[in-house]
Formats: sequence, structure tokens, C-alpha cells
Amino acid sequence: METTARHHALSKNQKWTIASTSAGFALENMDVLFLSFALSSIIADLHINGAQAGLISSITNLGMLVGGIFFGIIADCFGRVKTFTYTVFIFAVATAAMYFANNITLIYLCRLVAGIGAGGEYGVGITLIAENFSHHKIGKMTSIAAIGGQIGAILAAITAALIIPAFGWHALFLFGLIPVGLTYFIRRHLHESDEFLAAQKAETDPNKRVRISALFKTPKLAYQTTALSVMVIVQIAGYFGLMNWLPSIMQQKLHLSVSGSSIWMIATIVGMSIGMMTFGSILDYFGPRRAFGIFLVCAAISVFSITLAFNEVTLPLAGAVLGFFSNGMFGGYGAVISRLYPTEVRSTANNVIVNVGRAIGGFSSVAIGFLMDHYSLIVVMGFLSVLYIISLCTMLTIPNLKKLGRAQMR
Repeated sequence: METTARHHALSKNQKWTIASTSAGFALENMDVLFLSFALSSIIADLHINGAQAGLISSITNLGMLVGGIFFGIIADCFGRVKTFTYTVFIFAVATAAMYFANNITLIYLCRLVAGIGAGGEYGVGITLIAENFSHHKIGKMTSIAAIGGQIGAILAAITAALIIPAFGWHALFLFGLIPVGLTYFIRRHLHESDEFLAAQKAETDPNKRVRISALFKTPKLAYQTTALSVMVIVQIAGYFGLMNWLPSIMQQKLHLSVSGSSIWMIATIVGMSIGMMTFGSILDYFGPRRAFGIFLVCAAISVFSITLAFNEVTLPLAGAVLGFFSNGMFGGYGAVISRLYPTEVRSTANNVIVNVGRAIGGFSSVAIGFLMDHYSLIVVMGFLSVLYIISLCTMLTIPNLKKLGRAQMR
């Protein structure tokens, strides 16, 4: 692998790994963000309030926590590739089932099951990347996969703009079946990494179970796991809070149509994608403390840029700047977690930490829904800015991040 990396060529399995994970993240994010564009229509159709609407996303994220824990353990015990395909299939079918949801209870149920599948997919995909690429490339490769997620968001924006006005929000979710086809290609072309197979072969106790307690077995490790979870909570709170509510906010503030808010969303996603590639390179070269430090400070400042948008020209620009800093960091968490935890618990660590972040951070949708009902946009952005400062302070207290500097990442 090291020889391949030095010659800047990828093996066949490496190509399939990055292609499959990028496609999986793209289709997962497309399915999840269908909700963002359908939210206004769902509220109007079912006559629900902002808190009830925000709870849809929160329930999805609770499902992600359940799925993340379950499938993380399954992947560490039985393999990454099969588990990855199962998770894709589950979230795809559950998303398509939204077509039949005609009340808030059925919507909550469909989103819970979709979350279970999506939650398992992330950590397994990130682990596949970490075990198939050399250490000095993990940051860049996880960022590339995360950009796949942003491509999925663009597909969601385009599809929503075309489908909702013509056929309604129910029809939009039928496109959730698209990922089912991906499972065929994954099972046919993707193989377990040599690192995972070696770890399985070296395991002398075939009945040994992977336990979540392995992430907390010492006080130092328990703090590391908790602190990383806090950082991901903030990351997810900012992402879901912005992506779930800002299209609706922009529709109200600038009287935009669904198509108009989709343009803003695409600009924000382009900014996110550029930010991810930039962050991945900074992370691999300078280490996580400098990379996260720069982006968290800038994210805390840039959230206020949206309050300066007053027309359809400044709006995409503000969205791009906000996306660059607020979500550019996303791919970095998987890279750091994969370096801090050993092979036998790597998938579990990725899934537990990220999906705890999703489950708790997802409640930002409810919090922002409440703030939007009672306060101004400045208050909402101030809330998000404080969260990024909390993440910065937490990051600076993680001892192993200081050790995981430039030399270790390379």
C-alpha cells in the first residue's frame, strides 16, 4: 500500500472503496436532505408547528445512534463490506416508504428506520477508507468521501425543485430507492482490507465480543471519547440546524420559491465541498489541532454572514462562506477517530462517536425551530456561534490530538 501511495496510484480495491463510500454518502445525504426541502410542504400539509417539524430530524438522528451502535459492532465482528450494503438497503427502503406517510406518526416511524440504516453506514464507510489507505492520505480521502455527501445534497436540491412543485412532497421520497442498486456493485467489487483480515486472523478468541465499553476502558480514553463526541455534537448541530431550517428561513426572508432556496443550498454545498478538500489537506499536513482550530474560529464568525444577505446575489455568497467553514471539518472527524482507535474497535468508535453527535446534535433542529418562533435570526446565529466556540475549547483539551500532529498523520 505504501508503494502504491508513493506512486500516486490507487489499487483496484482502493478505487472501489472510495467510489463506493462516496456514492453511499451521496445517496444517504440525498435521502436525508429530501426532508429539508419537503419540510415547508409537510408543515402546511399536516398542519404541524415548528417544534413538531424539528422533531422529524431529531428522530432520524436518534435512529442513527441506534443503527450506528448496532452496525458498528456488527462490522467490527463480521466485516465491513457486507454490513455496509445492509445499511444502504435499509435507509433506501425506509426513505421510499415516506411516500405512504400521511400523518406525523408514520413520518416519525419512517425517519427512525431510515436513520438506523444511515447511522450504520457512516462509520463503516469511514473505516473502510482508513483501512485501505496509508495514514498520510486518510484526511484527504475521508474528505473526498464527505464531498460525495455534498453531491447528494445538490442532487436533493435539484430533485426537490423539479418534483415538489409538480408532484408534491410524497413523490420526492420515492427517489430514495436509487441506492438499492448501489448494494449490488459494492458486494460484487469491494473486498475487506488486509488490515481487517489480519486483525481477524490474529484474534485468538473466536467468541470475543466487541463492546462499547472498550471506548471507555480508562479515564483518559473515556475523556477522549466524550470530548470527540462533544465536537461532533456541535458539528451536527450546526449542519442539521442550518440545512434543515435555512431553506425555510430564506423562503420567508427573501420570499423565495423552493427553486430559489435550492440555489442558495447549492451555493452553500459548493462552499462545503471546497472547504472539505481544503480542510483534508490542512489536516494531513499540519495535524488536527491547527486544522480544527482555524475552521472552528472562522465558523463561529461566518455564521453571522447569513444575516447580511439581503438579495439573491449576496445570499449565495454568504451561503458559500458559511458552508466552507461550518462543514468543511466534517470529513476530518472520521480521519482522526480512525487514527486514535485500534482496528478491532475502529468501526464501533466511528459509529458511536459520530452517531451520538447526530442524536444529540440533531436536536438543534428543535432548538432552532423554537428560537425562530420566538426570536430573531441574529439570536439563532448567536446560538450557533457559541456552539462552535465550545467545540474549540473542547478540542484543545484532548491530549492525544496534540500527539497526533503532523508526524503522526503523515
